[in-house]
Amino acid sequence: MTIEIKAPTFPESVQDGTVATWHKQPGEAVSRDELIVDIETDKVVLEVVAPADGALSEIIKGEGDTVLSNEVIAKFEEGAGAAAAPAEEKAEAPAAAAPAAGDKIAMPSAKKMAAEKGVDLGGVEGTGKGGRVLKEDVMKAGTAPASSAPAAAAEVAVAPGERVEKRVPMTRMRKRIAERLLDASQSTAMLTTFNEVNMKPVMDLRKNYKDLFEKTHNGTRLGFMGFFVKAAVEALKRYTAVNASIDGNDIVYHGYQDIGVAVSSPKGLVVPILRNAENLGLADMENNIRDLGVRARDGKLSIEEMTGGTFTITNGGVFGSLLSTPILNPPQTAILGMHKIQERPMAVNGKVEILPMMYLALSYDHRLIDGKEAVGFLVAIKEMIEDPARILLEV
Repeated sequence: MTIEIKAPTFPESVQDGTVATWHKQPGEAVSRDELIVDIETDKVVLEVVAPADGALSEIIKGEGDTVLSNEVIAKFEEGAGAAAAPAEEKAEAPAAAAPAAGDKIAMPSAKKMAAEKGVDLGGVEGTGKGGRVLKEDVMKAGTAPASSAPAAAAEVAVAPGERVEKRVPMTRMRKRIAERLLDASQSTAMLTTFNEVNMKPVMDLRKNYKDLFEKTHNGTRLGFMGFFVKAAVEALKRYTAVNASIDGNDIVYHGYQDIGVAVSSPKGLVVPILRNAENLGLADMENNIRDLGVRARDGKLSIEEMTGGTFTITNGGVFGSLLSTPILNPPQTAILGMHKIQERPMAVNGKVEILPMMYLALSYDHRLIDGKEAVGFLVAIKEMIEDPARILLEV
């Protein structure tokens, strides 16, 4: 039976998508629910799986083609894989018996990635049927140590003084990120205010209770981000304009705190949302933050999980950033930037002490938020982090 493989149903905020990678080719046996193709949208990569055991009979939309919601991208023959497999194995048997030196049977997606990464297919071990080289095999080979033979050969191939250039198309997600960043800089009156926070109280609290916290909450680790999210929630309750958004000539004040946590993924920066953060305890926050971060890096986030949000927190400190000016995530009107914790000499009660300090940055839309509110909001976060009891007491 022939089944039409269609692109997923895109939400209203996503107009179309691009075929990123075909993981299976026509005639290749496929099991039910096995991944066959990735569709890249402006916000996330969607996976399309096989509807049954069988094989693709025809690919209608190739890699790089634009597809619309529910558009037919391929045709699938149910049960064809089992019948095709023996004949395929027979056809490959002579080649497997006496392969030419360096010959490799590679899938088209593997060949494409090998060309992009400069990986020699001759040195890649295939894990697919009949020794086929899959895309995943090329990815593993591309992350091999620099001392490996293929990498060394690639280095020798470049003549001294040669000016090498490589041109690759911008991914759909990167295009969308670029558009949003440019729009934020052009359509908002963005301003940034700074402060610094003494991290010693939170670090001492974490040191004293991290083992008990992990034991009590079934292995949940106590990190720093949870404290900042809790502090931001309390500060947003006091400074409602920072939690608001501009819609045309209207100001929308949100009676809830949906906190976006910026996460770096292989395909670009994504901002999954902690819904109703005001109702979450510290353990729930840490669990959700860690889960969103892992799934962002694995490309497993849904579009709904990255849609909305009333306020965003980004942490450039994990990469070593000491100070930066985070850019707004419209239609939100503010974003908090965390940075690297660094010991510095500080004056405390007339004496010099070495303290772990962090610079905080709050970028805000001056059309809605005045400087007084922005500074007050940032000072509120500073005070709660330097005296965590304030978070519990809501003072």
